[in-house]
Amino acid sequence: MPAAACPARGPGRPSSPSPPPPPPPAAAVSSDDPPLCPAIGRWVRPRGRGTLQGCTHGSPRHCRGAPVASVGASEPPVHVLAEVLFCQPDMPSLGLALTFDADQVFWFDFPGSRWTPRLPDFPPWPPTVETPAQLLQDATLCQDLRRYITELATGKIPESKGIPVATVFLAQPLVLGEPNTLVCMVGNIFPPAVDISWQLNDVPVTQGVTHTHYTPTDDLAFVRFSYLPVTPATGDVYTCVVTRKRDNISVIAYWVPQNPVPSEVLETALCGAAMALGILLALLGITMIVVARRNAHG
Repeated sequence: MPAAACPARGPGRPSSPSPPPPPPPAAAVSSDDPPLCPAIGRWVRPRGRGTLQGCTHGSPRHCRGAPVASVGASEPPVHVLAEVLFCQPDMPSLGLALTFDADQVFWFDFPGSRWTPRLPDFPPWPPTVETPAQLLQDATLCQDLRRYITELATGKIPESKGIPVATVFLAQPLVLGEPNTLVCMVGNIFPPAVDISWQLNDVPVTQGVTHTHYTPTDDLAFVRFSYLPVTPATGDVYTCVVTRKRDNISVIAYWVPQNPVPSEVLETALCGAAMALGILLALLGITMIVVARRNAHG
């Protein structure tokens, strides 16, 4: 059974074909009483000054910290530090991420009961702040509310789903024969339950593959990254395969290395083209002057 029902989402966009729509209006509530909505049980604890907490019924993301508009022109820009918890019947059944302006900073490893930094250079999570025992209580409440809301909404509200969108690119400029890293960015994920795999010339590749935790985005969905160490060569075809098992669908993105034109060759070609164009314009100008003088004397 789905977590609950929400309005259906079209391919590529959560709710409409236009560029990422703004979040629906949110109702201000107390941070001590986090709201929950249909579909995936979820809430955000806004941290710091200048945030609102609210809930949008019938949308997948539901509850987020949102920036408050500045009162005066001299006000500094407002940033959002949000803690997003989700629970669902699919795997992973629980997820928790701390984001700063939609960039993931920490995520909570529920099986290991520990906070994990998004980058290894980040300092460790303070052990006295939101201990695993406290977060497990939140997770239990989330699952209980999800099951209760599922019973109420199933069959009455359509289930919300997003069609994943995959993009493959290199982390560094391409140099054939030099080690690099391929990145598969998968956006518009909802629910947050997809598998990402790699292939090289139709052969599965698993060595060195790493994935990130799900990160919430402003368009009411999630994004996830997968990394593959590569040494590009001419004729290689890399494939990123995104699979959602519950719906038996797959999204495939390809990447083929193309030998870039060396910068010196490109500069020489551009200089030659500019010089030829200059000579052509000069000859055209001289011709027009000669014709004008002949017409004046004629």
